[in-house]
This record gives sequence, structure tokens and C-alpha cells, in this order.
Amino acid sequence: MKILKGVAALATVLIITPFLPRFLPGILPKILPDAHAEDEVAPNRKPVKVVADARIAVGNQGMLPLYVSADWSKPLPGIVRAILVLHGRLRNADVYYRSALTAQAAAGEAGKSTIMIVPQFLAGLDVEAYHLPADTLHWSLEGWEGGDAAEGQQAPSSFDALDAILARLADRHLFPDLTQVVVAGHSGGGQVVQRYAIATRGEAALKADNIAIRYVVANPSSYAYFSAERPEPQVAASCPGYNNWKYGMQARPPYLASASAAELEQRYVARDVIYLLGTRDTNPNHPALDKSCMAEAQGAYRYARGHAYAAAMAARDGGTPHHRLWDVADVGHDADKMLTSPCGLAALFDVPGCAAMR
Repeated sequence: MKILKGVAALATVLIITPFLPRFLPGILPKILPDAHAEDEVAPNRKPVKVVADARIAVGNQGMLPLYVSADWSKPLPGIVRAILVLHGRLRNADVYYRSALTAQAAAGEAGKSTIMIVPQFLAGLDVEAYHLPADTLHWSLEGWEGGDAAEGQQAPSSFDALDAILARLADRHLFPDLTQVVVAGHSGGGQVVQRYAIATRGEAALKADNIAIRYVVANPSSYAYFSAERPEPQVAASCPGYNNWKYGMQARPPYLASASAAELEQRYVARDVIYLLGTRDTNPNHPALDKSCMAEAQGAYRYARGHAYAAAMAARDGGTPHHRLWDVADVGHDADKMLTSPCGLAALFDVPGCAAMR
């Protein structure tokens, strides 16, 4: 009898095994609903699973999808903080929105007076797959990470899109009590935030109304350097274009063309920037790690690249008195764990408890 049961069990395994790949994609999102490392491993050359349900106009150039945790079409007295969380290369804003809401809940009282915003930078294949309106903004698969212009006749930069969100937040009719805006991103989103912190024009409207702004850069694959020096000079020496944007200051896109590199650096150094680095984000072969020679000139893996960049910036004239680097202990390339860690909550909500602050 035991032998028969064993044979039956083996037969069951053999029968269902070929069908597991078909069912697992539908099961796993329910088991792993947050922005875990698994999300970053999947290819980005396929349509997103969900398109965000809200829209914001970027001038008269098109509409940007996004998630917003409150109805910001009417005044929101009592909201004192706004947090933007930018998705990674998979453009999976729905996953990052869930992680943002998880962080908001974990922040306790500070989260109750906060509005959470997650924009979505779609690609052309997403627009085609969902038959979206012609005015839906979309970019190349990774061009949005560096502020490239959108595809199509109407071509605002992804940075223009972020400017439009900041302009909405600067409207005192809608946000009479707002005191701080935080722009945060993990992985590909961290790349956007680091470059936007260099390039931003949108913060001017906030500062004019005494609204502070902070940039939180979490586990990006690369950074924009202001000099031609790199942590791995031998890699840079054999890498044409290693100092081009988004890795350096050469060949910058139109959004950044009006200012010199020195002016951009001066503005960046003056801004409130927090680098969040997972101490276990150390895999040089991570599937989502930028392995181009431009990125590898900055170090072997994300944790090393982040520390090298912060050290290089601190060593430049005047240092970086407004920049901080906080290690997130025992966390790898996992957005959900980064944002909900004590240091993540401190960076986003000023909640005490981050040991790296001491």
C-alpha cells in the first residue's frame, strides 16, 4: 500500500510540474505583494501588469499615470508631508505603491499627515498593450531614469513630469499646511532621484513657499559624477563614453543643458540628500545590476558604488555637509525592506530609530 501511495504521489508531481510555470506568476504576486528583489530580476521588456489609475497633466504635453493616496483635486488641510516614491526599471508602480503604503502605516502618527505619490513612467509597449490614449506619456525602456525626453511628438523629460508633481504640491490652495516634500526612489528609481536632485527645476516653487525638500537615493546601480575620476580607473580608461550622462557630466540631455557642470554641482551639494545603502546589496552578478563599463567604472556592486560616490563627493571642494549616507543593515536589493527599515522610515518620515544617524 505504501508503495502504491508513493507511486501515486510521484505521478501527481510529474503531472503538475509542467504546468507550474503557468500558474506561479498568478500565485506569487499574492504571496510576495511588495517590492522584493524578485521583482527586479524579471525582464522589463514586457508590458506592465497594472497601469496606475490617476493622471496628472505635464503642461500641455501629455498625461502621466500615477497613484495618489488622497484626492488631491480638492484642498487637503492637515497634510504636512508629501512623499514621492519612484519605481524601479520594471515600471511596476503598483508594487511600489503598496510598499509606500506599508511604510506610511509603519510610520505611525507621522504617516497620518502624509500623502503618498507614486508616478509611473510607462514605455511604448505598455501604451500599446493597454490601448491607452494618445496623450499618455511614455519613454524608452530606461531613458526615463536619466531624464530623457518622452517618445512621440510631445516630448517632455521625465524630470519635467516630476516638476509637474512638485508644482501641484506647491499650490497652497490645495496644500495649505505642507512643510516638506520627500522624493525617494529605489534601484532604477534611485537612479532617477539622484539625477533629479542634480537637475531639478521644480523645487524652486516649493522653496518659494518655505516648503523643504529632501531626496532619498536607495540602492541605485550608478551615479552621475561631476569629475572624470572613477573608483575603477582601469575600467574607465577602456570605456568610451564613461563620463557621458547619466554617468557623468558630458552629453547632458536638453533639460540640463542650460547650466554648467559647476553650477549643477553647486546646487546638488546644497540640497538635502540621503543615500540609503543595503549592506547586503553586494552581488556583482545581480540580474538587474547595470554591468555596462560606464557603471562598472564606479565599482563592482551597488553597495561599493554608493560608498565610493559619497566619498568622492565629500572629498571635493567644500564637501557635502547636507548629504548623509546611512547603511541599512542586513538588507539586500529589496525596496520594501529598505523603505520600511528604521533608516528608511527616518529618511522618509523623520521617525527616530535609525542607528546610522548616531
